[in-house]
Amino acid sequence: MLAEEISLGMRVRYPRTGTTGAVVRIERVAGNQFAELDSTHLLYRIDLLIRAEHTKQSATSITEDAKEVIRREREFAAGSGLQDALKNIDQSCEGGG
Repeated sequence: MLAEEISLGMRVRYPRTGTTGAVVRIERVAGNQFAELDSTHLLYRIDLLIRAEHTKQSATSITEDAKEVIRREREFAAGSGLQDALKNIDQSCEGGG
């Protein structure tokens, strides 16, 4: 993204880590321009940022997926699967290394 395209309050994403946030400050350091994001309060090089769109749909699907995982884990813990798994370990702590 070019420095001229970015403005305060704009939602951007840093694709290397997936960090998303709104720009709260723009600063020049050692010849490079950086933007501070409200989500991390860290500086990111502007030329490495991309425009981000806020979507509620992905957050909803993540919540639904988490609910499904919790339901399966509860069923596993309540059933005989957990007890069978515990019988097959020797209670030693093999840390390796």
